[in-house]
Amino acid sequence: MSALNVAAIRADFPILRRTVRDERRLVYLDSGATSQKPFQVLDAERNFYETCNSAVHRGAHQLAEEATDAYEAARANIADFIGGKPADLVFTKNATEAINLVSYAFLNATLKSQQGRDLPAGSEKFILSAGDEIVVTEMEHHANLIPWQELCDKTGATLKWIALTDFGRLDPKSIQEVIGSRTRIVAFTHQSNLLGTINDVAAVVTRAREVDALVLLDACQSVPHMPVDVEQLGVDFLTWSGHKMLGPLGIGCLWGREELLSAMPPFISGGSMIETVTMQGSTFAPPPARFEAGVPMAAQAVGLSAAVDYLRALGMDNVQEHEHMLTQAALTALSAIPGVRIIGPTDSKDRGSAVSFVVDGIHPHDVGQVLDDLGVAVRVGHHCAWPVCRRYDVPATTRATFYIYNDLDDVEALVQAVVAAKEFFGA
Repeated sequence: MSALNVAAIRADFPILRRTVRDERRLVYLDSGATSQKPFQVLDAERNFYETCNSAVHRGAHQLAEEATDAYEAARANIADFIGGKPADLVFTKNATEAINLVSYAFLNATLKSQQGRDLPAGSEKFILSAGDEIVVTEMEHHANLIPWQELCDKTGATLKWIALTDFGRLDPKSIQEVIGSRTRIVAFTHQSNLLGTINDVAAVVTRAREVDALVLLDACQSVPHMPVDVEQLGVDFLTWSGHKMLGPLGIGCLWGREELLSAMPPFISGGSMIETVTMQGSTFAPPPARFEAGVPMAAQAVGLSAAVDYLRALGMDNVQEHEHMLTQAALTALSAIPGVRIIGPTDSKDRGSAVSFVVDGIHPHDVGQVLDDLGVAVRVGHHCAWPVCRRYDVPATTRATFYIYNDLDDVEALVQAVVAAKEFFGA
């Protein structure tokens, strides 16, 4: 049994009222890519535009004051949701940009150091030398892999990665061996978007601290689905996207430790992130303004704050418990279908609600097409995690991801659709 009233939750999501493919009920199992939005979020964003739309941190008129207040109140509410302080939360357009912000802090600090330029106090943590190491894992989303590849390519640093076991988990021995004395930062996912694995953050953080390395945690698949507290995690940076947690598209978040954000040179420059400007040079504002050049996404921040309120009212423990129930049911039922193989942990221990699988004799894209014809929306492909597919020797997978508006009927619809795909292709 679940503590969530799924019928009541579904009533809050207008898109779930529609039908697809010859008037079939929409079974939306692609929340890992993007979640649907409740009326409460849509109303909050529309209310901003209807009542106080203005460029924040700029005008002296009443609308500008109200818009700025709404924007900063959203920052405080969202920061509190993950146990942080508003001054340590930077708004970005998505998690990809948030990760790039940190990677470019290393690049910009390194280049300025080489040219003898002034840098903020404490910036030595971001200066790289040839032979320094950046560590990721073999299960990373491309957004937490390619920025570090690029950083290494530009600075002469070396990219290393923690290996995976055959069961879809980080190899404990590899954690100890790969993170070493030259490691400057370890960037890894909290929960894999393809495998569903919830990683042992404490084990990685403990090893990183032994060698004085920074830690960035990609929390795109964890903040929407489980209780997350940055102080308990002990990481230095946390990144996630709003659109995966009932919020609007176009807004992401970077939380960072105050002393580290203060030591980082800016990523994007322009208006609002400065203290003084002359024709000869500029000085920069303290964080978070230093990293929010240009007119910010105020309406989206207000919408994301409403999403936080919605999830907080449900209780993140209840959200996690509900998804655990659905995941266990899906793993059990899919594994019982002959020819279906789960890619990732086959039990629900330390596992999130992303369930990826392959069907013998049928390409995952073809499986997805049959599911779509039956009204079941899943994702197919390599899920922006191509190295994971190579590690497990599959061309792609079919992936179902569950959320608060799904129930056991949706699990059953998925299972029946997979059986129908097998019958259609004669597999």
